[in-house]
Amino acid sequence: MKHTCSCHCGQSDSAQRQDASCDSSSLWRIYALPLLSALLLLSGLILDHTGSTWFADSKVRLAWYLLAFLPVGIPVLKEAFESIRHKDFFNEFSLMSIACLGAFYIGEYPEAVAVMLFYTVGELFQMKAVNRARRSIRSLLDLRPETATVIRDAVPVEIKTDCVSIGETLLVKPGQRVSADGVLMENDAFFNTSALTGESVPRLIRKGEEVLAGMLAEDRVVTIQVTRLPQDSALSRILSMVRDATERKAPSELLIRKLARVYTPVVTICAVLITFIPWIVSLIHPSFQFVFDQWLYRSLIFLVISCPCALVVSIPLSYFAGIGAASRRGILFKGGNYLDAITDINTVVFDKTGTLTCGEFEIRAIHPQPDTDAETLVRQIGSLETYSSHPIAKAIVAYLRDNKIEPLPVTDCSEKAGYGLRAKLSESTLLAGNLPLMDSESVEYPAQLTELDDTVVCLAVDNRFEGYLILGDRLKEDAVAAVAGLRKQQIQTVGILSGDKSALVASVARQVDADRYKGDLLPGDKLAELETLKSDPTCRFAFVGDGINDAPALAMSHVGIAMGGLGSDAAVETADIVIQTDQPSKVAEAIHIGKITRRIVISNIVFAFAVKLFVILLGVFGIATLWEAVFADVGVSLLAVLNAIRIPRLIKND
Repeated sequence: MKHTCSCHCGQSDSAQRQDASCDSSSLWRIYALPLLSALLLLSGLILDHTGSTWFADSKVRLAWYLLAFLPVGIPVLKEAFESIRHKDFFNEFSLMSIACLGAFYIGEYPEAVAVMLFYTVGELFQMKAVNRARRSIRSLLDLRPETATVIRDAVPVEIKTDCVSIGETLLVKPGQRVSADGVLMENDAFFNTSALTGESVPRLIRKGEEVLAGMLAEDRVVTIQVTRLPQDSALSRILSMVRDATERKAPSELLIRKLARVYTPVVTICAVLITFIPWIVSLIHPSFQFVFDQWLYRSLIFLVISCPCALVVSIPLSYFAGIGAASRRGILFKGGNYLDAITDINTVVFDKTGTLTCGEFEIRAIHPQPDTDAETLVRQIGSLETYSSHPIAKAIVAYLRDNKIEPLPVTDCSEKAGYGLRAKLSESTLLAGNLPLMDSESVEYPAQLTELDDTVVCLAVDNRFEGYLILGDRLKEDAVAAVAGLRKQQIQTVGILSGDKSALVASVARQVDADRYKGDLLPGDKLAELETLKSDPTCRFAFVGDGINDAPALAMSHVGIAMGGLGSDAAVETADIVIQTDQPSKVAEAIHIGKITRRIVISNIVFAFAVKLFVILLGVFGIATLWEAVFADVGVSLLAVLNAIRIPRLIKND
C-alpha cells in the first residue's frame, strides 16, 4: 500500500538533479543548425565548381556563404563577445572569430564557413565523449531509490527515501535496492554489492551485520534496521568523493590550463607578426613582393591550427575517464592529482591487521589437558567470553555458535582489561585469558607456552590449568597476490608496519613476500618509521591502512590509501584513495589505472603539439590552406578525445 509521507523533508535528489541530456527540441536545434550549414556549404561549393552564372555574382555568393556561416558562427561569435565583455580577450572563441572574419575579408568564404562548421561538429563529438565519460558517475545516482518501504504499526508503508529515520525498519524485496545503511534483522541473505565494490559475486551478509545503501537484495525479502540517514549513507559519501575528485586537477591538467592563458595571446601576437613582418621587410627590401591578403591568409591558418582545444578538452577528459573507470572497480581517487601522484610511487607500506589480514580471529588449535576434553575446554572459555566485546572473544563465541555448542550458565563475570575474564560456575572459579592473567593469579602452565608467537587464551578452574586455545588472524585471500601485483608494477619495496607482536608481523611478511617489516609499533612509532622513509628524496611511498590509528600515517604519506570498504571515518577522510572492496590487490590496480591515464595524457600532448607544429610550418610557408588547418585542428581534437575515452576499455582489458 502507498502512503504519502507527511514529514517536512526536501525534494529527493532525483527531483533536484537536472538530466544532462537535452529535450527533443533542443536536440533538434543542436544537430539541425550544423546540418543546415553543411548543406549550404556543400551546395555552394558545387555551384562554385560548376560555374553557375547566377552564383558568380559576388553579392549572391557572399549572401549564400554568410547564410551558411550564421547557424554555426553566431554561437561562437556570441561566446567571443561575452568573453571580451568579461575581459577575457584571448581564448579559442576569439581565435576562431578572428580567423573567420579575416577569411570573409579576403573573400575566402567557403573556408570561413568550414572553420566554424568543423569546429562546431568537433565540439558536438567532444560533448558526446564527455557525456559518455560522465555516464559511469551519473549512473551512481540511479542507485539511490526515490522511495523506501518501511514497517510502521506492522504495516508496510512506501515513503520518500529522504523521510526515512534512524531506527526504522526497511522492507526490501528481491531485486530492490537498499535505500539506507542499516543492519540485517534476520537470518543470512545474499546481496549484490557490485554498485559499491565492483564485485559481481553476491555477498552473504549474516544477521546483525551491516547492509549498505545501494546494495541489491538477491534471493528473498529482508528487513533492515536503519543506522544512518540516507544522506549520510556510504553510497552518498562515495558520490561526494567522486564528485569532488573531478574538481581536483592533476598537475599536467593545471599546467595546460595555465599554458593556455599564456599560449593564446602569444599565438594572436604571432599571427599579427606573420602578417606585418613581411610588410616591414618589403619596406627595407623593395625587391620583396608583399601581398597583404596572402600573408593575412597565412596568419589565419596559423590562428586556426593554434587553437588549444585538443589539450584543453582531452586532458581533463582523460582524468575524468580514469576516475570513473576506477570507481566502477571499487577504487575511489579523490582527485586527478592522485592519479598522477600514484604513478610516481616506488614504495608501498601496509598496515597488517585489517589490511593484509582480515582483522578477524579464528581458533586454529585446541589444547586441553589430559583430564579435559576439547569441547569442554572451548565451552568453558566461551561461556566467559560471551560477556566480552573483544575481537578474540567474538571469535570464540562464533566458534561455539558454528559448532552448536551451548555456553554454560556462569555468574559474577568480570573483565580485567588487557588480561581476560573471571566468573563463577557453580562453586568453581573460572579464569580465561592470556598468560599475564595466569601469572597474576599464580596459575602454573607449561613453559613452552611463552615461546608461542600466536595469540593464546588459557583456562584455569580453581587455579588449576585446564588447557589453552591458539587463535590467529587470517590472511586475506588476495594478500599474496597483492604484493605480487605490486612487483609487476615495478614497486621496489613493500613493507609492513604493525602494532602486533614482531613475530606475528614477521610471519605475515614471509607469507606475502614483503621486503621489510616491523612490529610492536605504537601510532607514533609508525610515524617515525615513515619520517625516515620521507627523508630519502628518492623514496615516494604510499601507506595503506584501515583504522583510526592509521590516520596520521595516511596524512603524512605521499599517497594515503584507506582500506576496508568505508572503514574508519578518520582513515577515509584523511586518505587520498579509498579501496571499497577491502582487497589489498586493488592497490596495484590503482597504480595500473594511474599509469594508463598518464600514458594517454602524455600521448595526447605529444601528438597534438607535433601535428599542430607541422601544419603551422606548412601554413607559414604557404603550403597548407585553411582547409588543412581546419581538418588538422578538429581532427587532432577528435583523435585526442577518442584516445581519452579508451581509458576504461584499456583498464578492463588489462
